[in-house]
Amino acid sequence: MDPTPAPDPMLDATLRQMADIALPPPVSMMPATWGWAALMAAVALVLAAVLCNWLRRRARNRYRREALAELSHLEKAIDTPAGRRHALQSLPMLLKRTALAAWQRETVASLSGEGWSDFLRAYAGTARIDDEAHRFFAESEYRPSALASTDEAKARQTLAAARQWIEAHDVRP
Repeated sequence: MDPTPAPDPMLDATLRQMADIALPPPVSMMPATWGWAALMAAVALVLAAVLCNWLRRRARNRYRREALAELSHLEKAIDTPAGRRHALQSLPMLLKRTALAAWQRETVASLSGEGWSDFLRAYAGTARIDDEAHRFFAESEYRPSALASTDEAKARQTLAAARQWIEAHDVRP
């Protein structure tokens, strides 16, 4: 007995007519309704507005970053008496340049002594200018010889007050 059955002509004809399964077209990644497109446009606008605001704020605060970089150099120099004297002599000029970058020249340029120190305190924002730093900023341009006798701890405290003012001063009137 032969185990293979005889070929069926109807089965052969049916098998020849068969085709592969027809796959549907791939699903589009584009939104199907206008609501999703509007939502994507709104999200893109919000992201663009946030980016523009961040770039504008970064450009507005460039003078702060530059002043803080210069202040870092001054902080490194106060280990020696000569470096300390140079740093303390340069500090009032740095603060004045920083203020001139943020306020109008007519407001800041003529200030000196107590008026200058009061200006720094008035616009300190969240920074804290203690009485010793206030006195230093008021007297430093008139008594440069006294800067040589300033010890390192007081110099660090004064530079820390200047750092706080640069970081936190409030430009709004």
